Amino acid sequence: MIPEILRYRIAAARADAFERDYAAAGDALRRSPHCLGFELLRSDKDPELYLLTIHWDSADGHLQGFRQSPEFRDFFAHIKPYLADLLEMEHYRVTGVAWTRPA
Repeated sequence: MIPEILRYRIAAARADAFERDYAAAGDALRRSPHCLGFELLRSDKDPELYLLTIHWDSADGHLQGFRQSPEFRDFFAHIKPYLADLLEMEHYRVTGVAWTRPA
């Protein structure tokens, strides 16, 4: 598993549309066998900042599998208006330093 981190700065006037478009783009991610999950977060301190984490089965699964698929074309159609707002798009390696409180 490899997380991809995307950071955006979205003007307040476009925030509702951005969230709706990413919800629609999420359908394409759910259909991809390479996507293991995703989460879109919005900053409390600076509401124009968003952080999207997409968990992929591997970097190749993302770059060669998903990006070559019909699901990617659907995904891209929804997010294309926000490319100029992208601050970061990077794969990260899991370090093993983590903790989650049991439910």
